[in-house]
Amino acid sequence: MAAAQGSWRLADLAQTLQVELRGDPATEVSSLATLATAGPGQLSFLANPLYRSQLATTRASAVILAPSLVDECAAAALVTDNPYLIYARASHLFDRRPRPDAGIHPRAWVAPDAALGPGCRVAANAVIDSGARLGANVEVGPGTVIGAHCQIGDDCTLHANVTFYHGVRVGQRCTFHSGVVIGGDGFGFANEQGRWRKIAQLGGVRIGNDVDVGANTTIDRGAIQDTVIGDGVILDNQIQIAHNVEIGEGTAIAGCTGIAGSTRIGKHCTIAGAVGIAGHLEIADRVHLTMRSAITKSIPQAGSYSSGTAMSATGEWRKNAARFRQLDTMARKIQHLEKQLRALQSVAPDS
Repeated sequence: MAAAQGSWRLADLAQTLQVELRGDPATEVSSLATLATAGPGQLSFLANPLYRSQLATTRASAVILAPSLVDECAAAALVTDNPYLIYARASHLFDRRPRPDAGIHPRAWVAPDAALGPGCRVAANAVIDSGARLGANVEVGPGTVIGAHCQIGDDCTLHANVTFYHGVRVGQRCTFHSGVVIGGDGFGFANEQGRWRKIAQLGGVRIGNDVDVGANTTIDRGAIQDTVIGDGVILDNQIQIAHNVEIGEGTAIAGCTGIAGSTRIGKHCTIAGAVGIAGHLEIADRVHLTMRSAITKSIPQAGSYSSGTAMSATGEWRKNAARFRQLDTMARKIQHLEKQLRALQSVAPDS
């Protein structure tokens, strides 16, 4: 670390990030910025070739980039085969997010039989209920509620107004953004002559290590067995995960996706935004689902899958939509015509 607080000498930064430095090792950087907006004292990066032309004009003091682009860069360079990954690592070195003071804020409430590991930070108006167990260095944001008998591993962060119902179990180094609700009841009801009777949700939620859950995402508890989120899963904002769903390690899911109950999603899948997945399905490892797909049956093999129609001008889309309603009738007519054609061919005289 350099002399000024929050700044880094490029020599130290390159050593920390384990990359090659091309340029003055004594140059200091104190923040990150885009190529277009960066000025002296700032670090930038190039991961998308669309912005390659900005290398020659950027005012950044240093740029994280690939070896093939070093000669095009007007600034010092931190050279790596994976610039986006190194940018991700560097971002944490310049993160100045305010954190609660160490210890328990006087306006927080912690049950006498709850256990907090060393280094925990509990902000104002947080509630930690009876029997909860928190590991070391857990951060609990303002207004967050941790229900009875929850278990949270080391180095987890719960931002403001996160809610854990009772019995939720979480591994290490997980992050939960504001508005997340973990362990709410699954959508379980039985119909009795037109009246809905609620089914008690007796399972819990188990979340692995290194999971990141976006704002206002909800993960329901299981009906009998647990809902399970594997290690390294990343979930965007406003995702609904229903009861008894299982998501394999390393899977990434974008915003507004909904997953119905008891569906199992494999490892290292990528699910784009606004995908709807029906219940009781099996999705194989390494499946990619494109945006707004409706998944109504199991997918047994890896690959990319889509549903729905492509974008078109509204007038054209309306015409096509009208044709969609006629497809079954048209198919039947074609089958009838084909049958008639085969009959005519069978009785036609030899030429």
